[in-house]
Amino acid sequence: MITVVRFGHRKGRDTRITTHVGLTARAFGADRFVLAGSDDRTPLRTLEKVTEKWGGPFETVGVDKWRPFLRKRKGKLVHLTMYGLPLPRVLPQIRKDWETGGELMVFVGAEKVPPDVYEMADYNVAVGSQPHSEVAALAVFLDRLTEGRLLEDSSRFKGAELRLTPCARGKLKAPREPV
Repeated sequence: MITVVRFGHRKGRDTRITTHVGLTARAFGADRFVLAGSDDRTPLRTLEKVTEKWGGPFETVGVDKWRPFLRKRKGKLVHLTMYGLPLPRVLPQIRKDWETGGELMVFVGAEKVPPDVYEMADYNVAVGSQPHSEVAALAVFLDRLTEGRLLEDSSRFKGAELRLTPCARGKLKAPREPV
């Protein structure tokens, strides 16, 4: 189980990027998206509509009190931050923890992340040592974690109203096949 936690979403400013963090989480193999520390539920509603149209399962949750939520986790906490250890150095151990069971919680900040998150995290991980998008960091992390296995496996998305047909040029959307 992979849960992506988006922290510090600022209403009116971060809606699009938070939604993109959620879309990336869903597409790259996460099972759940948690919006922590914000009362703006707009990104969650958008992700629910995407899951309804493009298939699931994919759970979305809003959590007001993020510290207790992180403390009661049942698995490892990975904090994506450019101040962490390089991804290639810690990825083998993270993958081992994930594959042996339990939840892997991936923390992605928006505003300044409080210092206690660095302390709570089992891994503070840098996807790169230069400023970049949290969406990019999440995509690279999940792709490396799953070794790309989930990108072409659309069979995990059940109950889709729409699906894509791969093609070399153009866009082909097909309605879901009758059950």
